[in-house]
Amino acid sequence: MPGGATERTGGTSEAVKHSEGPVARGIEEYTAQLPSDTFLWAAGASIAGSLTLMATGNRHGALFVGQWAPTFLLLGIYNKIVKVAGSDRIHKS
Repeated sequence: MPGGATERTGGTSEAVKHSEGPVARGIEEYTAQLPSDTFLWAAGASIAGSLTLMATGNRHGALFVGQWAPTFLLLGIYNKIVKVAGSDRIHKS
């Protein structure tokens, strides 16, 4: 049965089997300390910066800066995943 007790109990051994390397653990440790709002504000600032550049006539700069917003939002998602299910839960014990 999908999602049953059998699958849930095997989660820890599966997580140990697919644990992260030292570089990824270091990045996760650092990013988990950042509040999620940081990435949301950064995305908003890139949108505002893009609008400002577009209003001043710098179309190429506006497009460049405007493309940062999705990157910041994806980093925020990564940050949230690390906080909820990061590999640090396995290695701290």
